[in-house]
Amino acid sequence: MAARSRAGTVSRPGTDRDRDQAGRPKNARPRDGLGRPLQRDAVGVPVMPEDLRMTQAEAVQLAQRLIDDGRPFHAHEVLEATWKSAPDAERALWKGLAQIAVGLTHARRGNSRGAMTLLRRGASAVGGYIGEPADSPGRAPGYASGQVPGYSAGGGPAGLDLLGVHAGATGLADQIEVRGLGAVNPGDLMLRLTGPPST
Repeated sequence: MAARSRAGTVSRPGTDRDRDQAGRPKNARPRDGLGRPLQRDAVGVPVMPEDLRMTQAEAVQLAQRLIDDGRPFHAHEVLEATWKSAPDAERALWKGLAQIAVGLTHARRGNSRGAMTLLRRGASAVGGYIGEPADSPGRAPGYASGQVPGYSAGGGPAGLDLLGVHAGATGLADQIEVRGLGAVNPGDLMLRLTGPPST
């Protein structure tokens, strides 16, 4: 028999997994600033609501603020919510941005392999959106005609700097591979999603 918790999740006897009303796994445990689960009685940092709804521009601003505050896991949650509600032609872009945020999370947690893998995977997805528009005869390789919008000069929706994001994530992955996480400057983990901050 399943027991219902105060958070509206269901806990099955003999397991340590919480489940939502439909029986899908859900972790109701508090989390630290890097998204790691804590003991159930610990005080964690606030998490993003599962039904988060905001414009793409609002999501980019919030994700940037979270990355700058050293909370890329939470930025990933924001970008993931945007990915799930994005138009079909943009979903791979937002998924790539969420993967980059997970890569930054792995870097902050000390996981070199995970950081490199997710940074490169996300950068590859973002790179697929850089180039001429999809209906242009000179569009970048990999565009499915009429499927993927190409953003010339690396500009993207919601003010995203796609060239900068691609270069930053790729460069960070390369730096981790060559020099190791110990040599990474903490500022390099504050990857910019948009242009430089205004002064």
